[in-house]
Amino acid sequence: MEKDKELKLKNISKRVRINIIKMLSEAGSGHPGGSLSIVEILVYLFIEKIKRSRENALDENRDRFILSKGHGVPALYAILSEVGIINENELLTLRKLNSPLQGHPDRVKFPYVEASTGSLGQGLSIGLGMALGSKLKKSDFKVYVLIGDGELQEGQIWEAILKAPSLKLDNLIVFLDYNKLQLDRSINETTPLEPLFDKIKSFNWDVYEIDGHNFNDIEKVLENLKTNGKPKFIIAHTIKGKGVSFMENNNEWHGVAPTKEEALKAIKEIENG
Repeated sequence: MEKDKELKLKNISKRVRINIIKMLSEAGSGHPGGSLSIVEILVYLFIEKIKRSRENALDENRDRFILSKGHGVPALYAILSEVGIINENELLTLRKLNSPLQGHPDRVKFPYVEASTGSLGQGLSIGLGMALGSKLKKSDFKVYVLIGDGELQEGQIWEAILKAPSLKLDNLIVFLDYNKLQLDRSINETTPLEPLFDKIKSFNWDVYEIDGHNFNDIEKVLENLKTNGKPKFIIAHTIKGKGVSFMENNNEWHGVAPTKEEALKAIKEIENG
């Protein structure tokens, strides 16, 4: 990746993280840890692949993005602000009464998200249906789905993983936010997932493993996906709370918003990072 391009994406990521902190602090509730862990994935997708804008946001042939782990929606709102779909000052209405920016994606209130999600496990099935629709209509749009590692404990996820290869949905690309932590403990303390690569591969998916905070890794994997009838599963190793030292790998920040003082400290750290 060219250095100028990488620097641009890193600067966008900083702004996205700062806006996540501002939004959650203003709202007084929400999920910082799992929002901060998905920033680079969303930045690369929306800037380099999906190329979303207000003009094409509802185009029938647009690439779709499903945020299955809906509690990470502050990151999605922040990147939608970067591409001009949300005004930056609107971000501070997160979770407020009558705001379109609810604490989980709400397609009724805000049609620029592809699906109302947050009941964990459902987003991959929605994405599977969209990818199948693309094939049936002989369209060429792709469907990107971002799931959480805690979500992999939901049976509906595994039903979708079982079904997708039989439909030859090589236009379905799944990112796993593999930060190893869930609501109140680690994944391994709840229901271990390993050997995850081998499990997904055994269901006849193309499987990849990357550093989910490394733009070169993200670009390389997306530029080398095969058109071979197999759906794609990208295991993105991430850090919960990435970018804020006192939040990183600290599950106390799964669903607790920063105070005004903590937000200022976090923002300063992101700016200097």
